[in-house]
Amino acid sequence: MPLVMSIRSGFRVVAVTAALALALLPAGHASAADVNNAKNAGFESGLTNWTCSANSGTTVSSPVHGGATALKATPAGQDNARCTQTVAVRPGSTYTLSAWVQGGYTYLGVTGTGTTDVSTWTPDSSSWKQLSTTFTTGASTTSVTVYTHGWYGQAAYYADDLSVYGPDGGGTDPSPTIPGTPSGLSVSATTSTSVSLAWNTVSGASGYNVYRNGTKVTAVTGTSATVTGLAASTSYSFQVTATNAAGESPKSAAVTGTTTATPAGPSLPKHAVTGYWQNFDNGATVQKLADVQSQYDIIAVAFADATSTPGAVTFNLDSAGLGGYTVDQFKADIRAKQAAGKKVIVSVGGERGTVTVNDSASATNFANSVYSLMQTYGFDGVDIDLENGLNATYMTQALRSLSAKAGSSLVLTMAPQTIDMQSTSNAYFQTALNVKDILTVVNMQYYNSGSMLGCDGKVYSQGSVDFLTALACIQLEGGLAPSQVGLGLPASTRAAGSGYVAPSVVNSALDCLTKGTGCGSFKPSRTYPDLRGAMTWSTNWDATAGNAWSNAVGPHVHGLP
Repeated sequence: MPLVMSIRSGFRVVAVTAALALALLPAGHASAADVNNAKNAGFESGLTNWTCSANSGTTVSSPVHGGATALKATPAGQDNARCTQTVAVRPGSTYTLSAWVQGGYTYLGVTGTGTTDVSTWTPDSSSWKQLSTTFTTGASTTSVTVYTHGWYGQAAYYADDLSVYGPDGGGTDPSPTIPGTPSGLSVSATTSTSVSLAWNTVSGASGYNVYRNGTKVTAVTGTSATVTGLAASTSYSFQVTATNAAGESPKSAAVTGTTTATPAGPSLPKHAVTGYWQNFDNGATVQKLADVQSQYDIIAVAFADATSTPGAVTFNLDSAGLGGYTVDQFKADIRAKQAAGKKVIVSVGGERGTVTVNDSASATNFANSVYSLMQTYGFDGVDIDLENGLNATYMTQALRSLSAKAGSSLVLTMAPQTIDMQSTSNAYFQTALNVKDILTVVNMQYYNSGSMLGCDGKVYSQGSVDFLTALACIQLEGGLAPSQVGLGLPASTRAAGSGYVAPSVVNSALDCLTKGTGCGSFKPSRTYPDLRGAMTWSTNWDATAGNAWSNAVGPHVHGLP
């Protein structure tokens, strides 16, 4: 028997079938039969059913609008990061196309409708925003192509929870049901700053949310996660939920994870010598890492390279330029130096460095990529040598994130130019103070500088003991601990355009600052016996000059009080 409903028209009641009732609904009105015809609409199955131009698309766990993952697509060059899906539709029907977007300029549209193709867009957005439009299919249209894309030269965009809502076109996925509650949650490992968790797989789940003390802290697609950035010797309660396109399960039973005590910081001598090792041939002695003079306590490998991902860095060993030095030999030499009590770190920047960290995304990219290099090569930490400026807010965020991953053994050094450390209001100085609790040493470059103000307000010219002591005084009185201040000088006249001083002048400046002896016209109002030491550019130029710098300065640094 057909469903019958009554519609009152004036004083007459007429009976109509369900089919007629649906026909009387306003155009575009969703009926009970309407469904989302898009497949993998929340990108919970990666890029399945989607095609992105020029490999521009990937899926990420943050930010997401719903579920565990979202699309991230990055325009580059002449590619606008267009991601498409062919969707089955019904002829002569009206559909609503919508998606949630965030990030750079984002477009949402449809082609092949058989009538009028439509699109909509939004400029960059820092939070999730819904784009929506409607289209009607032609009399013989059985499929359309929906798409998202960004714009040339603009930032990456994110998209999630896309829908093509209307009559079932016959190609939709079965509607998922909310997954069950995860079981078997346990603590698999702890450090002073992290707790690692594992749990059992839940059927039908596309991802999992991890909660710490009732607050969601991360989302993952596997059955394990490590929660970082925790306080030492502290207990936390953790729970996990399972998610898919239908929603989120109840929270699992809670487990308690307790972080370990804070280990000692990086094991460095009280007074240390830092040297930069060149991963290139510029006329100085070509060295393997094993050739670096034993006086150097911290060896900064120069330099990491920028990638096409904002903020991210990589390292490419110049094997050909270094006489066939292989990556395996390089890694073995790092381990040998560490076995001898040395620290080997990767330096980011340099005169020609183009690494830029100026937003949260690039800060995350920086931290993740540096940590990856530490794991790949065995580096003990990172040196920040960004001579083209930095953003204090986001570099601080990046270094905090890196510290949370690497733990308290991280060696963090900086090599600002003199102009960068003239005032605590300068971005470099601000960054150093912001990360003071995890900072190892700032080795300011006392060269290629010209004249600068000392802490007494007088102008000093480079190339003198006063230049070193009066400028070091600004850092020592501006908030850095003496153990976080080092003097950076060229190893030879060929190592820098200007500012070379004899090793004896370096030693006099060290004595003036630590003991009050050997000073020039400037004498600090107090001494700083915990001064960290000295740095040079570079171990290669030092070797070119017969290691004269390290042979003189190294023993003097190690003999300081």
